[in-house]
Amino acid sequence: MIPGVDGFMYPNEVELQWSVLIVLYPFITGLVAGAFILASLERVFQVQAVRPTYRLALLTALAFLLVAPLPLQLHLGHPERSLEMYLTPHRSSAMAMFGFVYLWYLTVVLLVEIWLEYRADIVRMAQSTRGFARIIYKALTLGSENVSPAARAIDDKVGYIVTVIGIPSAFMLHGYVGFIFGSIKANPWWSTPLMPVVFLFSAMVSGIAAVMLLYMAAMKVKGRLIDMPCVDTIATYLFYTFVIDFTLEMLDLIHRTYEADESFRSLDFMVHTRLWTSQVVLQIVLGTLLPLALLAANQLWRFAAERRRAMYTAAGCLTLIGIFAMRWNVVIGGQLFSKSFLGYTSYKMELVTREGLVPAIALMLLPFAIFFVLIKLLPPWQESEAHKA
Repeated sequence: MIPGVDGFMYPNEVELQWSVLIVLYPFITGLVAGAFILASLERVFQVQAVRPTYRLALLTALAFLLVAPLPLQLHLGHPERSLEMYLTPHRSSAMAMFGFVYLWYLTVVLLVEIWLEYRADIVRMAQSTRGFARIIYKALTLGSENVSPAARAIDDKVGYIVTVIGIPSAFMLHGYVGFIFGSIKANPWWSTPLMPVVFLFSAMVSGIAAVMLLYMAAMKVKGRLIDMPCVDTIATYLFYTFVIDFTLEMLDLIHRTYEADESFRSLDFMVHTRLWTSQVVLQIVLGTLLPLALLAANQLWRFAAERRRAMYTAAGCLTLIGIFAMRWNVVIGGQLFSKSFLGYTSYKMELVTREGLVPAIALMLLPFAIFFVLIKLLPPWQESEAHKA
């Protein structure tokens, strides 16, 4: 009897091929897509209330995007071979196309929009700083030091176009992850047309929640007053996006239950045993219903600013836990049962191996270190000096 295995398992199913690193990958890319969508609310849809978080959202997206490929790189036995996707492109492979989507989104969309938004500030800092900082800012100007009103008008127009292009690009960046899972017909846990859509909306939920938490934390650290109309607006968008995401997930669940094909009994058993804590407790109860209740309460009643901040903080943290649990249940849960539906295995996370807990924690902390460097290099606060309590 193999420890952790019940019933009949094929030999290639006993050990899981995708570990916690593959859980981190869609979680991190989801934060990128969601943060960019929040930034687009101000630039494209003219939601002026969220203006204080515009630059912060862009820097958040960049910090997490720089780390997004690293879980995949650690998972690969020969990470240097990932360059082959650029040298010998395989256009029919959804996984290979990620390299081009990632490169497009990083270089053409995100970096260009950040540079256009910060260009005047970069020129100013290149002229006012000294030493090594001056060299950095001088290089970041890319030789363009014209900050006249006419030049800035062109920056705004081009930035608007880039943001419009970036919205479907953000959808492609994360939607293709759900597409890959949803197109695996041999796995009934993954094979559903709703998988890409659920991944997209859960990405928007996690990104919006992350930016809201980072904004409130940054204002607290900087000793500035939090713009509550801004946070209230973000929380409203978070609530309605979350409702859509939860509705889609419940629609998928109801469809599976009603269809009740030959795999249903196996999946139902797994939910009530191996995935009970991660799916029912963490994802549904703590990570979905409770934050939805906190956000809904603020839509129905008007609480004091301090209480609203506490409720938004709790809702944001629980939301991120719930979305991570959802990624865990999809990636890990989809590998815990045999394709014969006659056996089940378990996943034991190791500690300090290449795909263990310590590297996973390091990868989750790395974007925050990059974010700290980015806000030091390109401060996003100057437009929010005076905030309302």
